[in-house]
Amino acid sequence: MSGVDWAMDGALACALPLLAWRVLVTDDPPKAVVLFIAFGLLSAVGWARLGAPDVALVEAAVGTGFTGALLMSALGWLDPARRAPPPPSRYQRASLSLLLAGLALLLGAVVFSLPDPSRGLRDEVLANLAPTGVSYPVTAVLLGFRGYDTLLEIIVLLTAAIGVQSQVRPEDALGDATRAGPLLPVLIRMLIPGIVLVAGYLLWSGAHAPGGAFQAGAILGGGAILLLLAGTGPPLRMSSTVVRAALLVGPAVFLAAAGAPLFAGKHVLEYPPEWAGALILCIESALTISIAMVLAMFFPPTRHPDRAGVRAREEDRA
Repeated sequence: MSGVDWAMDGALACALPLLAWRVLVTDDPPKAVVLFIAFGLLSAVGWARLGAPDVALVEAAVGTGFTGALLMSALGWLDPARRAPPPPSRYQRASLSLLLAGLALLLGAVVFSLPDPSRGLRDEVLANLAPTGVSYPVTAVLLGFRGYDTLLEIIVLLTAAIGVQSQVRPEDALGDATRAGPLLPVLIRMLIPGIVLVAGYLLWSGAHAPGGAFQAGAILGGGAILLLLAGTGPPLRMSSTVVRAALLVGPAVFLAAAGAPLFAGKHVLEYPPEWAGALILCIESALTISIAMVLAMFFPPTRHPDRAGVRAREEDRA
C-alpha cells in the first residue's frame, strides 16, 4: 500500500467512529440527519476500500440516499415545540456500553472460532460457479447457493411495503408537489434517462461483475422517489393495478423459477445448467422492478393537486 492509501484508510478509520458518535449525541434532528448521511457516504467509501463494491453500492443507494431521504422527510413531521428527551443516566450509559462490548466480544469469538476465517467458503463457491451460469460469485451465492434466503428476503420486503401502505393516510402527504418550482421537474426529467441507464447496466453486469437486482432496484427506486418529490409522476397507490403488478412480478417470477424444476423430477431452485444463466437474468430483471417499487412505496406520498387547481393558482399569481 502506498502512502496515499494509508492516509485514506487512516482518515476513514478516524472519521467513521467520530461521525457515528456525533450522530448519537447530537440534540438537533436536522444536524443528526446530515451527519447520518455523511456517515453513510464514508461507509460506502470504506466498503469500497475493503474490496466489497456490492456492499458499497447498496450502502450508497439505500443506506445513504434512500434512508437519508426518508429521514429528511420525517423532519417535516416533527413538532418544533417538542422538547428533546432527557439524556440517559450514567447507569444506562454504562449498561449499554457493557452490552455492546459483550456483543462485540461474542461476535469476535464466533469469527475466530471458524476453521479458516480468512478463506471461508471461497474455494467451494469458485469450484461450483459453472452450474449457476454466471461468473460473478456474489450473484451465484444470492440466486444459486442460497436462493431460499434471497426469496424470503423479497417476500419480507413485499410484506413491509404492504404494512407501510396500510398505515398511510391522506394527511401524511409531504405537501403540495407544485411548491417544488418549475426547475426541479425539468431537472429530474433530464436525470431519469441516466438513472434508468445506470440501473440497466448494474442489472446486466451482475452476472460477471459487481451489480445485480438489489443495486439496480435501489437506483431505479431512487429515480421513482425523485419523480414523486417533483410531482411529475402519478401518485403510487396500492389500489393501482400497475403498482400491484410491479410489486408482485419479482416474487412471482422467482417462485415460478424455483418450483419449475419439481415438474422435471428435480429439487426446488435446481436450475438446469444450460438454462441457469438465462433464468437468473430473468429473475433479477423481475426483482429489479419489484425492489424499485417497494422502495418507492416506503416513501411518504406527495399530494398531487388537480390541473384545474394548478391553473387557478397560476392565474392568481399572474
